Amino acid sequence: MPPLKAQPPIDAPVTAGFLGPDRNWHLSAGAVTAVTVIAFAIWSFGHAGAGVSPPLLLLAIAFGLFMAFNIGGNDVANSFGTSVGAGTLTMKQALMVAAVFEVSGAVLAGSSVTETVRSGIVDIDSMHVDPQSFVYIMMSALLGAAVWLLLATKMGWPVSTTHAIIGGIVGAAVTTGLVTGTGGPEMVQWGEIGQIAISWILSPLLGGIVAFLLFGAIKRHILAPAARAIALGSHGFDDAEDDDEDDDDEEDEERRHVPASERVSELQQAAFAESAALDLTPGGPGAELAAQAAGLSKKKRKAARKIERKAAYHALEKRVPPLAAGAAVVIAAMLVFKGLKNVGLDLSLGGGILLLIMVGIAVWMAVTVFARALKKQSISRATFIMFSWMQVFTASAFAFSHGANDIANAVGPFAAVLDVLSTGEISEEAAVPTAVLAAFGIALISGLWFVGRKVIATVGSGLTSMHPSSGFAAELAAAAVVMLASVLGLPVSSTHILIGAVLGVGIVNRAANWKLMKPIALAWVITLPAAASIGAVVVLVLRAIF
Repeated sequence: MPPLKAQPPIDAPVTAGFLGPDRNWHLSAGAVTAVTVIAFAIWSFGHAGAGVSPPLLLLAIAFGLFMAFNIGGNDVANSFGTSVGAGTLTMKQALMVAAVFEVSGAVLAGSSVTETVRSGIVDIDSMHVDPQSFVYIMMSALLGAAVWLLLATKMGWPVSTTHAIIGGIVGAAVTTGLVTGTGGPEMVQWGEIGQIAISWILSPLLGGIVAFLLFGAIKRHILAPAARAIALGSHGFDDAEDDDEDDDDEEDEERRHVPASERVSELQQAAFAESAALDLTPGGPGAELAAQAAGLSKKKRKAARKIERKAAYHALEKRVPPLAAGAAVVIAAMLVFKGLKNVGLDLSLGGGILLLIMVGIAVWMAVTVFARALKKQSISRATFIMFSWMQVFTASAFAFSHGANDIANAVGPFAAVLDVLSTGEISEEAAVPTAVLAAFGIALISGLWFVGRKVIATVGSGLTSMHPSSGFAAELAAAAVVMLASVLGLPVSSTHILIGAVLGVGIVNRAANWKLMKPIALAWVITLPAAASIGAVVVLVLRAIF
């Protein structure tokens, strides 16, 4: 029995009619974005004071929101690619989840104070730069990074927004130093650039290894029994339907010639496709079992299927809960130490460990009860539902953490610009008002909806086929590696880690698309120089105009 490769459809833009069938969604998202831009512009002028240059402030607002928009189109889309590609969330559901958790993460746990990037990858202090030049550098970095992100997003390439903004700052700062005679390439800390280069290899490698090991274990110990139970069903039917099989030989013979994929519901088809791809591949135990089942009598086949069904439900009840508990601990740790730390949640090591233990036990018990309730469902449906719910939680946690952390790539430079325009001097730190976090959070969601589909398609189906269990494994592996890297201080990129995790899943299923990975890897390498080049041009234009 050949493996089915049915992929849950990723919502694609439809051109039929005015704005297509999603016209109301487009108009609503556009209206919210427009109102946000106008309201934020009015607030910014009131916050900056009367002495600010209106054209310069308007450009800064446009560049900052444009950067946040493109972070949403690339980085947020990358985060939700596995969920949408697996069919766990539709594009609209992903938009709603992102709207709640991304904006909540930005507003509740986004940095209330950000450094003005005066030193780090490039030493701006050594230039003794004046406040106006500093504003030009930050604005140019925002636009340089945003333009490159938009180009990469249009091509469907998930790239690092952090590397993009770093590139923009490097290009604008070095160009300013050369023009003013206050610095040059020696300002760049090339050791930091070397760490970024290391991350191109280290990040996807770590993500791929963890995902390969994790998904391989899920496949062997949880999905394989379900696949065998389905393989023993008659004519590709799921086990629950097979119990009501008609004994009429003529009807049975007629149904033999109908493809199995046409005789199951959409939900069961997705689950069967997953099981087939995992365990019915040629030479695999599932394929061998399916061949043997074809020669069994109905009575013997049902007896064998009964054993496999029992094993499958046992795996759901006994093996999934500890897996879910472990995932909850990793996600809770990511939220506490990479998200909620920004709201002043200062837990001791013992208090943090106790909190994580409580979360793990609570999730273990809840998932056990849920698994027992699913015994009334067919095994394919039960497996699909179980991993779908688990993936929803991982996607939501990722969205919150992303809103709390990566929005700083847009908020940081803009807050620095706003602070300089308001005070007329460069501060060591710049306060980030809640209005900035909220407006930039909404811009993230707008970018996800309007330009994020190609990146979602790349991550969700282009690199390998995604299903709830494999999507869950990729997201959990990425979260674990991000946390581990944070603890060890390794130079990694969360975007690159997730792409590596997706490829790790593809390797397990022997279905990784290495051809598509080549342009993505090239995009990673040229992200920093591309953003730097654009930033350099923009800073020259700004200095010429103002």
